[in-house]
Amino acid sequence: MTIVAQLFEHVVGIDTHARTHTYCLLAAATGAVIDTATFPTTRSGNARAIGWIVRRTSGSVLAAVEGTSSYGAGITAALSEAGFDIAEVRPAARSTQAHSGKSDALDAEAAARAVLGREFNRLAKPRQAGQRTALRVLLASRSILDQQRTANRNALLALLRSIDLGIDARKPLTEAQVRTIAAWRTSRATAQHDPLTIARREARRLACSVLEQGELLKHNHRELHQLAEALAPGLQVQPGVGPVTAAIIICAYSHHGRVRSEAAFAALGGIAPVPASSGNTDRHRLSRSGDRQLNRAFDVIVRTRMSYDETTRDYVARRRTEGRSNREIRRCLKRYVCRAIFRELQTAMA
Repeated sequence: MTIVAQLFEHVVGIDTHARTHTYCLLAAATGAVIDTATFPTTRSGNARAIGWIVRRTSGSVLAAVEGTSSYGAGITAALSEAGFDIAEVRPAARSTQAHSGKSDALDAEAAARAVLGREFNRLAKPRQAGQRTALRVLLASRSILDQQRTANRNALLALLRSIDLGIDARKPLTEAQVRTIAAWRTSRATAQHDPLTIARREARRLACSVLEQGELLKHNHRELHQLAEALAPGLQVQPGVGPVTAAIIICAYSHHGRVRSEAAFAALGGIAPVPASSGNTDRHRLSRSGDRQLNRAFDVIVRTRMSYDETTRDYVARRRTEGRSNREIRRCLKRYVCRAIFRELQTAMA
């Protein structure tokens, strides 16, 4: 396999930040520093940076960029449009910084040196903007909306339990009760600083927020369904897989080549069993590492299948007769489901 130093004449390391990026240009053959510079993260700043690289190089150039999906997204897109090869690198470890010191120029140099001796085909490539990016945005938006709706609903319930506004709040509020509160009208004839008037107005505001966020979540759910179906047709046909879980799985899988095998996919989601045997006990336990959102998605799928899928319920009954606990059964099922969905992704996203 060909390493970067053999394939490229220059490597530029880029240390990314919110306002400025720092660039360090190395000669790939010798590792010598050619030049270092800092440019703003604006569009014109990115263009100046690319011009700076072009003027100081002649031949193939590899850009080693930190944070291609966050601070480095703008320069990554600009470099890609200009035809540069790009690799994503992680920031230098703190233990390394403790020995060599830390500055933006040193971090940019470390980013460039991190790829010099590595095989080009095994370098991490930045994710391409597209439908997967839209999925990630929708998932992040959904999480925020859900948190806000829960907070507003809890605040409304607490208000109704502390001040009697004519609503039975002994149990969690129903959708009909929230709609009733949102339809209240506040009288202008009543004193504006009357406690009941203020409480009634605040309850109406909270109820309207809950309803509005509920509608936004429904729209978000529809968009997730459409995008997930476009990226992985047929995935949502699998028992227990809905738009949200499908979106989480697709974002974690990303594209062919990111995950080398179904075992690696299970390890990525913390689903691969961890040996926990001792003495005469031979058992495994769930892993607490990995992508917890992906793990949660598979947990939702398994719990849904345990409740509604006849084949899964028969499997659960059989394993219970063998003395397995519900937790152990879920662990086994998550591993089986992970294997099946990975194979589905390999086919659907081909």
